[in-house]
Amino acid sequence: MIDRLIEIGRCYGMEMNVEKTKVMKISRQPTPVTIKIDQKQLENVKCFKYFGSLLTDDGRCTSEIKSRIAMAKAAFSKKKNLFTSKLDLNLRKKLVKCYIWSIALYGAETWTLRAVDQKHLESFEMWCWRRMEKISWTDYVRNEEVLIRVSEQRNILHEIRKRKANWIGHVLHRNCLLKEVIEGNTEGRIEVTRRRRRRHKKMLDDLGDRTGYSHLKEKGLDRIKWRNCFGRDSGPVVLTDYR
Repeated sequence: MIDRLIEIGRCYGMEMNVEKTKVMKISRQPTPVTIKIDQKQLENVKCFKYFGSLLTDDGRCTSEIKSRIAMAKAAFSKKKNLFTSKLDLNLRKKLVKCYIWSIALYGAETWTLRAVDQKHLESFEMWCWRRMEKISWTDYVRNEEVLIRVSEQRNILHEIRKRKANWIGHVLHRNCLLKEVIEGNTEGRIEVTRRRRRRHKKMLDDLGDRTGYSHLKEKGLDRIKWRNCFGRDSGPVVLTDYR
């Protein structure tokens, strides 16, 4: 397939840059892939940045989430004087959600969140409110007390759920390749093993629809019904499974 792509490209005067072309295999047990261009072996990588998102060979979002949180904390530190100033509390909260959360949640609608990822995000949320109120970890102030001081609830996972619902709603009421990928209607051979493991969490699981994909798809075809279920007025997500 690569040879065919190179052949067609040369017909239009384009050459593939071997130095900038990488190979990454996404699998439970990634193994090196041998692909050559003009007798030159392409480099195998474990992670790759694509359109601002960090992709890893294990197919998980943990590295991307950690990277996003680190960038958001750096942005907060640059404008720390603004967020910790004597401005109105509600205004400062809006600034944090607008400028800091937007960095942390870039591309969040495509994340598949595991329990460890949820904990990282909630810890980041509390980090923002503690820094905004100048509460040091040595003050031994409980998270519940911090939330009361800033008149907030744990809301970052709910924000991700809303973004994901808005995005998936557009996908489900269209006929496109992305919809086929979500439904699993793609050609290929699946290797069956006898190892017993916990089922891998799917992207749609975060919407919490226990009636199944068919009912979720039915709601997606009806914009009004979808907005009633997953619109702005839907309540926050309650997560207790932190295994």
